[in-house]
Amino acid sequence: MQQLQVCKSSDLEEGGTGYRFKVLYNGEETTAFVVRVDNQARCFLNRCSHVPVELDWNYGEFLDDSGRIVVCATHGASYDATDGSCLGGPCDGNPLVRLNIEEKEGAVFWTPSELITVPADGIED
Repeated sequence: MQQLQVCKSSDLEEGGTGYRFKVLYNGEETTAFVVRVDNQARCFLNRCSHVPVELDWNYGEFLDDSGRIVVCATHGASYDATDGSCLGGPCDGNPLVRLNIEEKEGAVFWTPSELITVPADGIED
């Protein structure tokens, strides 16, 4: 599948605000997000593995004060921002869903999959 540009690399600060974009997950419109941790762009479905709710506290705010842990605003499940693994809380060992991205030429590109595809009206959130 063709890669789509999600954002510029400069849109992501280490441990800072994430960049949200729209996706279809199993045919249902939802969002995904990209954050920078350990100087690498990391991308996950914006959906808690405990209950399918968006994770951000405020728009684009996913990480705790350490800049390394994604915390679900609804129930407090916590995830390692490097790989999406469950660190504690009600996620009960279930990780976040990762998206296939590549950072190159000053931008972050996402490659859709059979499970996570592009909405008809595009990815702008």
